[in-house]
Amino acid sequence: MLIAGVDEVGRGPLVGDVVTAAVILDPARPIAALNDSKKLSEKKREALYPIIKEQALAWAIGRATPAEIDELNILRATILAMTRAVAGLGIRPDFVQVDGNRLPDWDYASEAIVKGDGSIACISAASILAKVVRDQEMVVLDKLHPEYGFAQHKGYPTKAHLACLEHLPILSCYRKSFKPVALRVNLVK
Repeated sequence: MLIAGVDEVGRGPLVGDVVTAAVILDPARPIAALNDSKKLSEKKREALYPIIKEQALAWAIGRATPAEIDELNILRATILAMTRAVAGLGIRPDFVQVDGNRLPDWDYASEAIVKGDGSIACISAASILAKVVRDQEMVVLDKLHPEYGFAQHKGYPTKAHLACLEHLPILSCYRKSFKPVALRVNLVK
């Protein structure tokens, strides 16, 4: 049975896409040290990233943009991104395991597993891929706009990031519907 694991990264940040990954691991090639991406160091995640991509039977990244997040809301945008990730797999899974407590409305046999990213290998692998992809995108964004500190806070509403919003313009990659950004956008109008 081909089982795909699905997880998301980036529901809480004020900027950037919500990124999801779907991974079908090869049972004949288990990968050691898989875990919830939040429980692994950045160095460990980055070491596992190419191993997962090379050894998985299939993997795909899905995303929803800030505009889609603003239009749909973060939950519906995350579901859309998950659907895109599974649809992007080169192999149709027999079963899909999704981290969390909600499932997309799709025609796959599936189950939602709370904290699955720390207990189900294929979901852990998806968690790692999604986290590394999104973090890399924040590093690229940081190079384009170093004054915002994206490489440090990865778009999350940290004290430093919120302080930046006090005096820097709202970039197009911001989620305008998220409260700290929405308040700033409304002040500018």
